[in-house]
Amino acid sequence: MSLEEKEQTNVRLVFLGAAGVGKTALIQRFLKDTFEPKHRRTVEELHRKEYEVGGVKVNINIMDTSGSYSFPAMRRLSIQNSDAFALVYAVNDPASLEVVKRLRDEILEVKEDKYTPIVVIGNKIDRHHERRVSCEDVVSTVELDWNNSFVEASAKDNINVLQAFRELLQQANLPSWLSPALCHRWESFPKEKNKIAPMNKANSCFLS
Repeated sequence: MSLEEKEQTNVRLVFLGAAGVGKTALIQRFLKDTFEPKHRRTVEELHRKEYEVGGVKVNINIMDTSGSYSFPAMRRLSIQNSDAFALVYAVNDPASLEVVKRLRDEILEVKEDKYTPIVVIGNKIDRHHERRVSCEDVVSTVELDWNNSFVEASAKDNINVLQAFRELLQQANLPSWLSPALCHRWESFPKEKNKIAPMNKANSCFLS
């Protein structure tokens, strides 16, 4: 390798969940710090972002998938080729949590590895009065029964979005020293609103 050529590492994340739970909104908030309130139907869209940390180029590929079950082959291909998974549901939509459970089963089947990196994200905690999914119940299932990570977030209010991506990157195939360094770099970026919500003991539930 020439002196001019830099070491590179690649990580591929995929966001899965029912339609309308805010997968695209979470990705856009993370990449561009923007929020589009109008729902836009996604078939499949790949986002790429390159960072340089400690002389290492980090290429992050984020796959935004369809919430429809009309594309099973595309979904399975995304699962096969990805390093870590965000399973997103909306706290005001219990049916979307059931979709997360089915998707997790499919991921474990395709990857054939019960230790596959998975982070479950309960989005739309800004809709306090519409909540229909108890955080405590989800924590019990995700963290105790599944042994996966869980965080509640709001793409709209930019609450815990960075935390969700931090969890994903810490579990993906990044060098052990690189993940915290990369997260620290993001945290150093000037933001008007980069909120981390108060948490309960499980460090997962938003306290209103």
